[in-house]
Amino acid sequence: MAYETMIVEIEEGIAVLTLNRPMVLNALNNQVFYELAEAASTIAADPSVRVMIITGGDKVFAAGADIGQMASASAVDVTTSDNPSHRAFHLIENMPKPVIAAVAGYALGGGCELSLVADVRIAADNALFGLPEIKLGILPGGGGTQRLPRLIGAGKAKELIFGGDFIKADEALSIGLVNKVVPADQLFTEAKKMATRFAERGAVALRLAKSCVNEGLKMDLEAALQYEHKCFSLLFSTEDQKEGMKAFLEKRPARFQGR
Repeated sequence: MAYETMIVEIEEGIAVLTLNRPMVLNALNNQVFYELAEAASTIAADPSVRVMIITGGDKVFAAGADIGQMASASAVDVTTSDNPSHRAFHLIENMPKPVIAAVAGYALGGGCELSLVADVRIAADNALFGLPEIKLGILPGGGGTQRLPRLIGAGKAKELIFGGDFIKADEALSIGLVNKVVPADQLFTEAKKMATRFAERGAVALRLAKSCVNEGLKMDLEAALQYEHKCFSLLFSTEDQKEGMKAFLEKRPARFQGR
């Protein structure tokens, strides 16, 4: 389908979702969140797609939420809203396929929170990350207070949330916020290279591996280990497992079919 706030392209098993509101630095409003949710649902259900890349292009990822839309809201308005950001982020985070965020320029507020729901983050060397909501008298309400501590630890997350300051790509790498930093002109090439590598793996194993990590983080260790073993066992009923091990023994690349 056609979207007004983003461009979605699919090629060779990789879906590329590009935020496309350049006049407002890809600021996130309700329409963006509704379209993100729709795109995520469509991509998740498309068997031809193995991996998704989210980007804002080579200039900016997303410079936060649309403050003009939020400024006049009351507590009742916020409480009774359908919380479109939560639904969109939930669908992306729990998509049964790897999601890579390719981040250039500003990734602030809701933009930073959007990057947090990806499985892997690749940053251009011009990227700036931050959760500046505290400077507006609010807090990160799109999952920032929950996902960031789980990713980089509570102490550093609190420093970033309480101060509302921006950090550059190299610091984001040093604290584990991003997986990799590359020159800005190589950002999409590196994201595509990683996506291609993931797409070559068995789709069923990828789905269950992602589920093991995401669901396991919600459990105590013993329950998580039991869930991992269940998923591990299930994979021995798949054609991909038979093909993967046969290919290994025959010293050839595996030809996974996602079954």
